[in-house]
Amino acid sequence: MKIVRSMILAVLLIGMAALGYPEDNPTLKVIHSRKSVRHYIDRKATREDLLTLVKAGMAAPTAVDRRPWAFVIVTDKAKLEELEAGLPHTKMLTKAGAGIIVCGVLEKALPGAGKEFWVQDCSAATENILLAAESMGLGAVWTAAYPSQERIDSIRKVLGIPENIVPLNVIPVGYPVGDENPKDKFDLKNVHWEKW
Repeated sequence: MKIVRSMILAVLLIGMAALGYPEDNPTLKVIHSRKSVRHYIDRKATREDLLTLVKAGMAAPTAVDRRPWAFVIVTDKAKLEELEAGLPHTKMLTKAGAGIIVCGVLEKALPGAGKEFWVQDCSAATENILLAAESMGLGAVWTAAYPSQERIDSIRKVLGIPENIVPLNVIPVGYPVGDENPKDKFDLKNVHWEKW
């Protein structure tokens, strides 16, 4: 049965490719071109570019339309250096020239058991930012903060973020050197039809 399913999926994929799908689909092209960029040239994203990225973030889906997010945009070199010093995986921030910190605003989150949906909401916003950056010729990479209390505390200290706001991640943003390539992560072994 697995062989038959694999053959059907292969035929479907070949047929879609013959129809120009997804290569002719600009959205899918951006999705499949996205990569984690850690090397940047000495050219900074503009204020307008950074606001465009945050606007894309705010277009993300959110549970019950609560929008439990806030964004801190940092371009000040001294602050970028401070962030780098306190976070293990952001050593490219200063070179990138900008960082967007995606934060969860807990009082905007759903009450009760749904409170933790802020993580999914802010993650969806982050992915929109990463895809928008790719579409604009910018480079970006998701560097995690939450749930590491040490990283959260470091970001809060540098940026004056209050206790009821949780930094989910730091996204370095800049113009890529161009040495990173997207990874093909598709694996049929991870696809199940109708049941496990």
